[in-house]
Amino acid sequence: MIVNKISIIIPAYNEEATISIIVNKLIDLALIDNIKKEIIIINDCSTDNTEKIVANVITTQKEYDILYIKHEKNLGKGAAIHSGIKNATGDYLIIQDADLEYDPTEINKLLKPIIDGHADVVYGSRFIGGSAHRILFFWHTIGNKFLTFLSNLFTNLNLTDMETCYKLFKTSIIKNISLKEKRFGFEPEITAKIAKIKCIRIYEVGISYYGRTYLEGKKINWRDGFKAIYCILKYNLMP
Repeated sequence: MIVNKISIIIPAYNEEATISIIVNKLIDLALIDNIKKEIIIINDCSTDNTEKIVANVITTQKEYDILYIKHEKNLGKGAAIHSGIKNATGDYLIIQDADLEYDPTEINKLLKPIIDGHADVVYGSRFIGGSAHRILFFWHTIGNKFLTFLSNLFTNLNLTDMETCYKLFKTSIIKNISLKEKRFGFEPEITAKIAKIKCIRIYEVGISYYGRTYLEGKKINWRDGFKAIYCILKYNLMP
């Protein structure tokens, strides 16, 4: 499979501590098969110095394909991803969190099944493979695995990590999906909807994970878990 360009979507809300690091890592990233990349940063109405830092990066890295979008109101991570999808021009697109929990060099791992002509969608799983994983919260892990199990029960997929940030999609496929969830319901919604596409080829590869604690800026909480359950039921049971 020939892939000319990939769009890397970065939703960002109050990520002044890490946004420049992650963008520079992506700029330095050499993709397999000399695939070109565009970086799309969506500032979801941050109240810190995220915008100023991004503006400085763009000014100093003018030769790179970086698109900056700002929400004038905080709409949520899902809404930021929607904006990124709308503006993506790559053959494929991937979501990259603005923190340092996911290693950009592993985007090549997700691209491999695409390049080999096997996949239309690739998920990066934090729960398989031999890559490094930071040990954090027991109940957070149980919650993730439960949500994945519940999602699999309805979609008839066999994913190990439905809630992963790293999801690589064929752009033409995801642009034709009507997405509704503006916050953390994006993950179960998109999984339910791609599972309904006839003959779609979904793959999963193991990735490393450098998770943050809540003191370090992790934003998801137990309320988001209940919202995810609601979205799994809603988008799998609706016509």
